[in-house]
Amino acid sequence: MALPRGMVTVAEVRARALKRVAADQRGWAAVGGEGAVLEIVLHPPTERAALDDQSAAIAWVRAWQAADAADSTVEVTWGGRQWSRLGAQSVPERCVLRGADAIAAFAGAAPGREWRLMRDRAVHLRDAFAEQASSADALAAAIRTHGRTLQLLAEADFTTLLLVVAWLAEHPASGWRIRQLPIRGIDTKWLERHRPVVESLHAAVSGRVSLGLQGAPNLVRVRFLDPALRPGGLCDVIAPVEELATLDVSPSVVFVFENLETMFAMPDLPGAVVVHGGGYAAPRLGAIPWIQTGRVVYWGDLDSDGFAILHALRSSCADVTSVLMDEETLLAYRDLWVPEPKAAAGTYSTLTAGEQQTLDRIRSEGNIRLEQERIAWEFALSRLLLA
Repeated sequence: MALPRGMVTVAEVRARALKRVAADQRGWAAVGGEGAVLEIVLHPPTERAALDDQSAAIAWVRAWQAADAADSTVEVTWGGRQWSRLGAQSVPERCVLRGADAIAAFAGAAPGREWRLMRDRAVHLRDAFAEQASSADALAAAIRTHGRTLQLLAEADFTTLLLVVAWLAEHPASGWRIRQLPIRGIDTKWLERHRPVVESLHAAVSGRVSLGLQGAPNLVRVRFLDPALRPGGLCDVIAPVEELATLDVSPSVVFVFENLETMFAMPDLPGAVVVHGGGYAAPRLGAIPWIQTGRVVYWGDLDSDGFAILHALRSSCADVTSVLMDEETLLAYRDLWVPEPKAAAGTYSTLTAGEQQTLDRIRSEGNIRLEQERIAWEFALSRLLLA
């Protein structure tokens, strides 16, 4: 049954309400949602259109009568018509839904439940932290940003969130580790999963960005390839950057690799150490003075990330030479290429002409990757020794 042209059905208004809920519910939660209004003109038929398909026009009117009678929050405005052939008729002209609750309820049972959960949790947060909040606007902004997260949290996690934010606000500089927090159910993994919403709410409540907790140590792995450089005779060391920075060593060359197996394969070499770069954390190596005193030789995967990391390393270390990151090496192992899952799309001003040419080739081939470990060790070691 085709409706006369232009008439808006109950189902179409429900769809518009659902779209409105999806777009606006976080904003409603932030401020309460009482002022939200959805008003839709229903475009009743003309007499000619009703005569063209009387059964469809009658069914449309009855559907709106049923919707008007079933839900007190739905305001349907009716208008009279005096038609020459059909006589006096009452037709729905306009539908108005006032308030977020009414809009969400009309959108459907599931959207209504989800909205009420978000609304109630936002109210709980405002009630819990109204007196502590640095500003009402800051708390509203945090609720708006993380409304969907608040909605999806399990009840136990929401309870834990309230306890964590309250404790952190009361202990601004505890210096404690996460494991020490006296909150039932809190652990390192919980905070890792929920850190964005914790940080946002904490900043809104306390006015401070830092959680005041002690973070994990910034660890770096180093192998001292020259026995004369080994602190206390240790070859393989994992230690915080701050502690490594205090070592009294002066290597002449520092290899920086992204692959641990490659680190382990390196033989003893006079004046040399090899450091695990740690991907995009590589710039932290610039905080270790004895790395800066030697020549840094970087070897990463032949892909866009490898060159992005090389560029980042050069931002903190002055003398960085790349090895095995040239077009000749790339093409020699064409059969071992794999697709790069997510290519880095930046531009890197510190690359040499040869490095840039290799990166351009990687991109022109469809963002491929040649992993460091795929290159034959005998060939790689000879190039590293030359460096």
